[in-house]
Amino acid sequence: MQVTKEEINRGPEQSVQQYLTFMIGGEEYAVSLLKVKEIIEYDTVTQVPKTPAWVRGVINLRGSVVPVIDLAVKFRQAPSVAGKLTCIVITEVQCEGDMTLMGIMADSVRQVIDLKPQEIEAPPTFGTRVKIDYLLGMARSGKKFCLILDTEKVLSTADLLELPDAVEEKAEELQAEVASMASPNASEPIGVVAEGSTENKPSEAHPE
Repeated sequence: MQVTKEEINRGPEQSVQQYLTFMIGGEEYAVSLLKVKEIIEYDTVTQVPKTPAWVRGVINLRGSVVPVIDLAVKFRQAPSVAGKLTCIVITEVQCEGDMTLMGIMADSVRQVIDLKPQEIEAPPTFGTRVKIDYLLGMARSGKKFCLILDTEKVLSTADLLELPDAVEEKAEELQAEVASMASPNASEPIGVVAEGSTENKPSEAHPE
């Protein structure tokens, strides 16, 4: 039996993966939706001394201390400026064999896109401020391309683990504040994303 090229391209639908795209410094980036736990409004971020410049600080997320990363600084751009559309994308990354939460500061969230493996191109070797090691590839988004980030590398906690005292001290302070309050001052989620779900796409996505 002859198999046509069209039938091959249709392929198994399970190959399609979903990605959340967001803006940082005028560029569009994407991360696997399976790594995204929720999106919260940008609110109070507590700075932690003696941490890298790209660590914006930490937040109290319903009793858990979550580091917030300013990828603009990590990509050697000017620090992000918080605005009305600024949010924090809470992602899950592996740290010493355990899963931990990290926050990405984004200028705005754009959309959820479906991509097949053949629609993802190799990351560019030039013309981008992002180290190629941080990228899984790039994909077309409208008339432009968005860069797909490797969250395990771009959100590596190795640098944070080298500074445990400062982070732990700040975590203890935040937890003490939570314990002293009747209602924890936790950031409220504005869009919870169920892993692999197409029905729970972030409702607060703001097109550019």
